[in-house]
Amino acid sequence: MFGQIVRFGIAGGISTLIYSAVYLPLTAWVLPHRLAVLAVPPAFLIAVIAGFFLHSAWSFKGHGTRDTSGRQHVKFLAVQSFGLLLNAGFTWLATGLLHQPPWVALIPVVLITPLATFALNRQWVFG
Repeated sequence: MFGQIVRFGIAGGISTLIYSAVYLPLTAWVLPHRLAVLAVPPAFLIAVIAGFFLHSAWSFKGHGTRDTSGRQHVKFLAVQSFGLLLNAGFTWLATGLLHQPPWVALIPVVLITPLATFALNRQWVFG
């Protein structure tokens, strides 16, 4: 499991960089800070697409089973939807309620969401 956590961390780091590369420019140049939560869905979607391929082919390689019926994809989408809701909640809390700059929302996005999605992916999606 240690190797799996390390691989998940690396793949998650790549996904986080992708998320940040979409989220930060949108909040800096397109959206007012109070509406930073609107940058979450496009940033998350792009990061999830990359993350699915990284996690299924590498992070959880050799763990559990692979379902070709589409159920695994639906489960992955459900977990990622939960992650999207977490990120949107953190972003709304930081930028909307607490009036912090958009980058502040990345702190819980990077520290909390990956732990929650790792546990759900390992046990339910790829378990």
